[in-house]
Amino acid sequence: MIITAPAEVAALGRIAVLEFFEALRNPDIPFFRYAFVVGLLASVSFGIVGTYVVAKRISYLAGAIAHCVLGGVGAGLYLQHQMGISWFDPLYGALIAALLAALIIGLVSLHAKQREDTVIGALWATGMAVGLLFIAKTPGYVEPMSYLFGNILLLTQTDIWLVLALDLVVVTVSAVFYHKLLAVCFDEEFSRLRGLNSDLYHLLLLCLTALTVVLLVRVVGIIMVIALLTLPAAVAGTFARTLGQMMLGAIGCCMLFVSLGLGISFLHDLPSGPTIILVAAGAFMVSLALKRQ
Repeated sequence: MIITAPAEVAALGRIAVLEFFEALRNPDIPFFRYAFVVGLLASVSFGIVGTYVVAKRISYLAGAIAHCVLGGVGAGLYLQHQMGISWFDPLYGALIAALLAALIIGLVSLHAKQREDTVIGALWATGMAVGLLFIAKTPGYVEPMSYLFGNILLLTQTDIWLVLALDLVVVTVSAVFYHKLLAVCFDEEFSRLRGLNSDLYHLLLLCLTALTVVLLVRVVGIIMVIALLTLPAAVAGTFARTLGQMMLGAIGCCMLFVSLGLGISFLHDLPSGPTIILVAAGAFMVSLALKRQ
């Protein structure tokens, strides 16, 4: 019997899918299952907040917040391993650093327009430098590249609960203030004229972005986390007609990209973070090509 090329590809695809689900059920590699669950949970917030970020065009602010996270991670590792504060997980440090950076960057963007790029650039570099110095003083406990580019080996069952808690906060706040955030994203000046405190909701949006950035730092890393925040929303926005459709599409796209990226990285022994981002970037290129037709 002659097997056609499409049939062979389909057979290989089925085998790959079976191996992927076998890996998820394998008790000897729980980190892979943790990464998959964390990726799906975080995709909800990434889709919602990423839609706001793309609509308001504040990806550069989100990028600065993400890079400041390394300072919190480094401080958390130093306190945990060098100062003996065992309960202080690096994720707590990342959360504190992200929220502080969001507030500082938000205030700068609102009240220091002439020097905004300089201040944000300085904060971006300072956060990275502080984190690397703390990590250098915590030898033997962590590899800096695992936080910069992601490493599924770092994920534990505790991370699932932390991400779930942060996810609930992001989703709840987004739902309660949906219309106000929508107004600020599309017409901040008009919102201010209608009596809405647009500055406050601008800061709230940056804080939501900070929480969301923390969610997936350990999976795709600090450097590439903004790509996963923006690319799914950008793909969904290519075909969506409303902001709600864009959010739902972004959530679905993010879940798909994380699943495919983790599966490919596992089957071909590749770093998970870069693989997920390349899958997302490929989908974005395809969406642009389809839009032009």
